[in-house]
Amino acid sequence: MFGLLEMAGVAALGYVLSGLKIVKEYDRLVVFTLGKVTNTAGPGLQIILPGFQAVKKVDLRIVTMAIPMQDVITRDNVSIRTAAVCFFQVVDPYKAVTKIEDHYNATNQIAQTTLRSILGQHELDELLGERDAINAKLQVVIDRQTEGWGIKVLSVEVKDVEIPDNMQRAMARQAEAERERRAKIVAAEGEHQAAEKLAEAAKLISAQPGAMQLRQLQTMVEVSAEKNSTLIFPIPIELLEGARNLFQKSEAEQVKLKVPPVKELGH
Repeated sequence: MFGLLEMAGVAALGYVLSGLKIVKEYDRLVVFTLGKVTNTAGPGLQIILPGFQAVKKVDLRIVTMAIPMQDVITRDNVSIRTAAVCFFQVVDPYKAVTKIEDHYNATNQIAQTTLRSILGQHELDELLGERDAINAKLQVVIDRQTEGWGIKVLSVEVKDVEIPDNMQRAMARQAEAERERRAKIVAAEGEHQAAEKLAEAAKLISAQPGAMQLRQLQTMVEVSAEKNSTLIFPIPIELLEGARNLFQKSEAEQVKLKVPPVKELGH
């Protein structure tokens, strides 16, 4: 009798020990009792009844899932190839086990089809310039479809866009033309501002007697300091105007002296 009790005790102890499960902090056990989900256990030490209960372990950590390269035709009919990365997490172990057979593979397939669909609704310039808005849209759409599986999509990042060579050359020419246009605009604005400043300086100099002569002397000093072999002495326009008026007056007096007076004829 003692031998039977001892054997029964050892068997009972072995049965209990076989049902002990140590669940890590980031794991959860979905417990099935006779085929029905009765509990979600963890973390820590858990006791399972072998033969009556079965468990399915679910990892709650954030998963980094690579979305492979996809062929996409944009709204402006440009064929590109793009890849992305999706970050998701199981937030409901019960749904992740009972609602979908393989939540990782299902999320990956949904992410691929959504990536092609969303990128196909945008033009190439939008894909290159509005990456953050497109990433946010992808995250919302994929998360809406995986919500029923207990999956929370945290973010989606389009990480690579391959553009055909002919399109890259066209974009390079467009960028070069845009840079030239901006350079010409900047140069024109600089000329306009310089002309305005010169006009203001001319008004200021003309309003002050002797300012022009002082400016001319300053310019001559600056030119002579550079050791040039040729010096140009500017002549004020007023001096030229006075000389011309004097010359015209002298010519008029000479003509007047040469013309004999007209004698009046008597009746």
